[in-house]
Formats: sequence, C-alpha cells, structure tokens
Amino acid sequence: MGTIYIMWLRELKRFWRSKARIIGSLAQPILFLVALGFGLGPIFKQAGDGNYIQFLAPGIIGMSILFSAMFMGIQVIWDRQFGFLKETLVAPVSRYRIMLGRTLGGATVASIQGILVLLISLLIGFRPQNLAMMPIAFVFMFLIAILFTALGTAIASRLEDMQAFQLIINFVIMPLFFLSGALFPIDTLPQTFKIIIGLNPLSYGIDGLRTALTGITHLGLLLDVSVLASLTLIVTLIGSYLFSKIEV
Repeated sequence: MGTIYIMWLRELKRFWRSKARIIGSLAQPILFLVALGFGLGPIFKQAGDGNYIQFLAPGIIGMSILFSAMFMGIQVIWDRQFGFLKETLVAPVSRYRIMLGRTLGGATVASIQGILVLLISLLIGFRPQNLAMMPIAFVFMFLIAILFTALGTAIASRLEDMQAFQLIINFVIMPLFFLSGALFPIDTLPQTFKIIIGLNPLSYGIDGLRTALTGITHLGLLLDVSVLASLTLIVTLIGSYLFSKIEV
C-alpha cells in the first residue's frame, strides 16, 4: 500500500505544481459549454428537447475527464526518457503496485478536473436535478477516470515516442467522445449508430453521469455502472500487465 500511496501522491503533486496545466485543461470544456450550450441551445429547445445546457453539461464533464485521463499516459513516456521510470522499476516493489498507484493518481487528477468543470457548469446555468444523486455522479466520474487513465497507461507502455503517443491518443479520443452521446440524444439515431455507441465504453459513463445529474437516461443506470465497472477492471488488469513488461 505504501508504494501505491507514494505514486498516487506524486501524480497529485505534479498536477498542483502546474498552474498552466490546470488553466489549459479547463479552456476546452468552457469553450464547448459556452459555444455549443448557448449556440445550439435555441435549436435544441425548438426541437422540444428542453434546456440544452442541462443535457450538454454531463457530456462535457465526461469529456474533460476523458481527455485528462488519457493524456496521463504521456507521463510514462516522459519518465522513461528522463530516467525516472528506470529508477522506479528497479526498486524492490511490484510493478503492478506502481502502475496501480499511477493510475489512481491520474484518475484523481482527472476527477478533480471533472469537478471543476461541474462547478463552471453551475455558473453558466446548469442545475442538478437531485442533490442526493451527486455521490453517484462522483462515482461515475472516478470510474471514467480510472478506465481511461489505465487505457492511456497501457498504450504508453508500448510506445517510446511522445509524438506517436499523442497521434494515437487523438485518434482514439475523438471517436470515443463524439460517438458517446455526449453532444446529442441517441434515441432518434439510426440503428447503426446506436450499435456503435453501445460498443463505446464512454457512452456508459456519460449516460451514468447524465442520469445522476439530470435524471435523463438512455441506457439505464444499472447497465451503465455494470458495464463501466467491468471494463474498468479489465482495462486496469491489461494495463498493469503491459506496464509490468516495460523494458528500460
């Protein structure tokens, strides 16, 4: 447990030391909330679907967590290039614990950013439907964060080039985000798109967040938490295995 705590604490210290990183991570979610929320809000309302900010905010919260969590993997490549990873891996501790600590640290950072975006959403008009459901929303935030931090770490474990990592991550992130139902309702989509969205792990995190915060659901809360928790466990195990095979 000591190793896990040390790696977790290290990731948190990295985050709080970088003020520019904190500000930069909030710029894109704010842009999406303002530009899409107020730009498409009247159209959404005319279509009879209500307040678009209410629908959009959970998706943007999920987006901020996704982006932050996936890019946590770049720390693996950074540490490898500057020798810190070698010093860590030669220590007489389990690599699985090292990976778990890094994943929990990265997930905590991503969850904090999600909470910051939630607070910003409140400032521009978003209102949670039931405050008693807020703990469930935080659970979904953390599950999304763990899942995609582990995925980013798994991908980074097989790469040595930062540029290659960024290209691959961008190639993975954008389809995950746009095909998750974060920006639009999925009820009226063609069946092909519904199948694709059903295969997207982020869809269950976004739907779970939206259910907890607004009461709107497309997939069902029980299905959301079951699929997301199962995938989180599987991807974390895969990521731990790949991380344990790193050669430095």
